[in-house]
Amino acid sequence: MVTRNSEINLINFLHNELALSNADISVALRHREFDHEPLSMLLWQYGLVNLEQLERILDWLENQH
Repeated sequence: MVTRNSEINLINFLHNELALSNADISVALRHREFDHEPLSMLLWQYGLVNLEQLERILDWLENQH
């Protein structure tokens, strides 16, 4: 289960480390309400991050546990 703090930390990572815009992150968050997919996968599926960026996100997520 994703906690509010872990989601905030992920969004901060996306914004600060991958330079994603608030608009890009918002698109994925809106779609997650319907798709119920992990945020990282939605960002990739909608073309908001490339495969290298997705790998960085997944590595970051793995190191958070």
